[in-house]
Amino acid sequence: MGITLSDCYNTAQFRRLAKARLPAPIFHYIDGAADDEVTYRRNTEAYEACDLVPNVLAGVEHIDLSTTVMGIRIDMPLFLSPTALQRLFHHDGERAVGRAAEAFNTLFGISSLATVGIEEIGETIRTPKIFQLYYHKDKALTWGMINRCREAGFDALALTVDTIVGGNRERDLWTGFTSPPRLTPSSLVSFATHPSWTLNYLLREPFELSNLKDHIPEGSNVSISVSDYFSTMLDQTMDWDAAAEVRERWGKAFCLKGIMSVQDARKAVEIGADAIMVSNHGGRQLDGSRSPFDQLAEIVDAVGDQIDVICDGGIQRGTHVLKALSVGAKACSGGRWYLYALAGGGQAGVEQALTNMQNELLRDMKLMGAKTIDDLSRANLRFR
Repeated sequence: MGITLSDCYNTAQFRRLAKARLPAPIFHYIDGAADDEVTYRRNTEAYEACDLVPNVLAGVEHIDLSTTVMGIRIDMPLFLSPTALQRLFHHDGERAVGRAAEAFNTLFGISSLATVGIEEIGETIRTPKIFQLYYHKDKALTWGMINRCREAGFDALALTVDTIVGGNRERDLWTGFTSPPRLTPSSLVSFATHPSWTLNYLLREPFELSNLKDHIPEGSNVSISVSDYFSTMLDQTMDWDAAAEVRERWGKAFCLKGIMSVQDARKAVEIGADAIMVSNHGGRQLDGSRSPFDQLAEIVDAVGDQIDVICDGGIQRGTHVLKALSVGAKACSGGRWYLYALAGGGQAGVEQALTNMQNELLRDMKLMGAKTIDDLSRANLRFR
């Protein structure tokens, strides 16, 4: 008997469930990263080089997990980072993730490469929302998405800055993964042996990149790998002036996703960003780069009093979140930890993943002797 949703107490178990439910090309798209996947592994391993030092006798019956990021109050310091193509992982896609986030009043993001439209999400999801913008060569598309997000009532916009070309995602090369999926001799067996996924994909609403389909056929009607999409569709002239123009056109809470150096963090402050997501795109772009957690302290020390710093990547446990908050992050975010759950059980899966994380955070805060996020500091950390 295989693993079920009720067996999933942690990210590793959700990963096993997702692997059982998804055809191989789809699973490996979520699970894979660039080159030798060194950075992907390091993103999580970095937290294990840091130990928590708890206090006791602190009267911790009541715990407040809430935090404020970009002026947005959320009930837990972990949110669901924007990720692409979610209806490939479960037929409800972004709808399921948004409803789950709403149940926990935490921030929920959709990608430019989302499979549900900006307008529908704006109308149906009440939790705080962030849109992740890819800066396309087609400026009518880029500026149009910004305008649509403003009209739909999105709370924040995150410009992704680390996809100037696509990373070398070798798993996608050997599985033949594309958007939309393309049958190949090697993948045919995997799609055939996952009939539930395949029937949902074939018989439910047609797959599309909802925010892009009226401008470009690639990804909706013309199959393309994500790396090729980045390398051919995105504007490689994007620079700090372009980022400043995006911020000005948007006019609300603005974040840069993919900042990894102190130099760039300082420039983010200079252009008036409200937040930065310290992120290496889940290890999917530049393999051999540092983990977000390893870079966090120097970035917080440089700009943490001027801009909200979000730690994005490698999070699999509540203790990982507490370590990042102790260093000085205002909040944490990630993708795979909830995408495995989405693949395994749709909205119920994502809610289970959020419940697990919330329970870990509450329990671990009590064990740390901390009643609020403000009680955490580097005094309760030791690095090996």
